[in-house]
Amino acid sequence: MNAQVRPSSDPLTADELWQMRVDLAAAFRLAAAMDWHEAVGNHFSLAVSADGTKFLLNPKARHFSTIRASELLLLDSMDADTMKRPDAPDPSAWCIHGRIHASVPAARCVLHVHPPYGTALAALADPSIKPVDQNSARFYNRIATDLGYDGLADFHEEGERLVRVLGTKRHMMMGNHGVLVTGDSVAETFDDLYFLERAARTLVLAYSTGQPLNVMPDALAEKTARGWESYKDDAYAHFSALKASLDRTDPSYAT
Repeated sequence: MNAQVRPSSDPLTADELWQMRVDLAAAFRLAAAMDWHEAVGNHFSLAVSADGTKFLLNPKARHFSTIRASELLLLDSMDADTMKRPDAPDPSAWCIHGRIHASVPAARCVLHVHPPYGTALAALADPSIKPVDQNSARFYNRIATDLGYDGLADFHEEGERLVRVLGTKRHMMMGNHGVLVTGDSVAETFDDLYFLERAARTLVLAYSTGQPLNVMPDALAEKTARGWESYKDDAYAHFSALKASLDRTDPSYAT
C-alpha cells in the first residue's frame, strides 16, 4: 500500500494509524539505504494526536534497516515516567523528539540524522545553507542554525534549548552535530530531508573547489523558495515511488 496519510485534525482511524506506522517504518529503511543513518543511533518520530504530544518513535538501539511498523514505540511526551519503563527510548531521542512534540504541535514529523554532507556542513564555522542553486534556495530563510552545541543531547534542558533555537522554523542545521527536519507528514518531511542533504552535497562540493560561491541575491532566493511550494504534492509522488522500491526488495518494513 503506497498511500500516505496527510495531516488532518480529525481523529485517526485504526487504518490511518497503521498507515502512519508503515510510512515511518519506510522512512527508516530508506534512510539506511541512502546512508543517512549512523550505527543504531538517530531517530525519527511522528505525532499521532491532534496536539502532537503522542507520537511514534523507533525503539532504542535498533538499526534503521531492521525497523518494522509494528515495533515502533507509541509515546506520550507529557508522561514523566517514560524513561523508567523497560522499553524506554534512547535518552537523546526522548530529549529531542519528546520536547519538540510537547512544544511544537505543527512539527508532526521530526527526522533527526547525521547524514554525510549535512554533517560536514554542520562541522563548519558557518553551517548555513547558502542559496547557490535551486535545491539550496528551497531552504532560504526557512532553516534555523544552532551554534550552541553542548554535548550529547540527552538531558531535558538541552531539548528545551533546541526547541527555542528551532523557533518558528521547520528545519535546523545543528552545529557540530547534524540536521533536523520537521513537517506535516512523513512524505513531506522525508522529501525535505532528501533535498537538504542534496543541497548540503552541492555546497560541500562547491566549497571544495576553493572558488567563491555564486550566492543568489535575497529576492531571487526567496522567489525560488516560494516556487518550491507549488510542488508540494511531488513529495507524495516521490515517497510513493521510494516505498514501491521497498515493496519490491523487502516489504518486511510494513509488518
